[in-house]
Amino acid sequence: MANTHKFPEDRVHYTWDKDPQPVLTIDSGDQVDFSTREVADNQFNKDSKTEDIATLDWAKVYPLAGPVEIRGAEPGDTLEVEILDLTPGSWGWMAILPGLGLLPEEFPDAYLRTFDLSDGEFIQFSDNIKVPISPFLGTMGVGPANADGQTIMPPGTFGGNMDTRQLTIGTKLYLPVQVAGAMFSCGDAHAAQGDGEVCVTALECPMQASLKFRLIKGQTIPAPQFQTAGALTPKVDHKGFYGTTGVGPDLMEAARDSVRAMVDHISKNYGLEPKDAYLLCSLCVDLKISEIVDAGQYIVSAVLPLAVIQENE
Repeated sequence: MANTHKFPEDRVHYTWDKDPQPVLTIDSGDQVDFSTREVADNQFNKDSKTEDIATLDWAKVYPLAGPVEIRGAEPGDTLEVEILDLTPGSWGWMAILPGLGLLPEEFPDAYLRTFDLSDGEFIQFSDNIKVPISPFLGTMGVGPANADGQTIMPPGTFGGNMDTRQLTIGTKLYLPVQVAGAMFSCGDAHAAQGDGEVCVTALECPMQASLKFRLIKGQTIPAPQFQTAGALTPKVDHKGFYGTTGVGPDLMEAARDSVRAMVDHISKNYGLEPKDAYLLCSLCVDLKISEIVDAGQYIVSAVLPLAVIQENE
């Protein structure tokens, strides 16, 4: 008989560690309801301003709810995580953080914006731009093998800070178990994000999440895999898309060039300052590898869903 558990809200960790003590132990087939904190661990609130970035304590960034131990899990098994429900909190924030993101030289100055999420369906980004709320957990992972105070920000074959926006309601995530008990943790919730999270933040928010766990014994996968329940962008597929490209022998530079062009396009056509256009790219523009096989000249596209532009209604 499967059980439903409530994960205690006061239990978080900020690094991946070896031999962690589980906060909760469950059986395969059980459900866990989480209440996750936003990624800055309440150092920002709906009234925060750009100046507050200067006092950010990075040791308290990435509070994760966990670990959850799954009985019988062993290295070489696979953990299936079914995403049953995700409900964002009433507010969220985005920021440009100096030195981070895809275009740190073009955007060297700190910038913070907060947003009201109480509508439940859309984020009012500007007078003529509304972005659908499409929540997911930016960080979901099992305990990494041999971790010892490992930072949360980089992902790995164990999962972790994947920032994969397709991990929304109905998706099943598969993680390769690396330590006894699997030791699953989650957090870093986003109300919306484009593929790439190019400015280094999505719309960061608290989240209520319900996840169901199933242990697959003896099945090994090399890195996370997932299966969605339907289309990848169902909330914006009813309109067209505008794409900019970057072309060259380096995928990272091509990605940067495509985003530079998209920032310019949005600024010129939709009345946003470049810093807000950059945030919008992180919020809803998807990066795609359009071509990677033609004689060392690669193409990365940045794709803007025109459904977010209200004047096109």
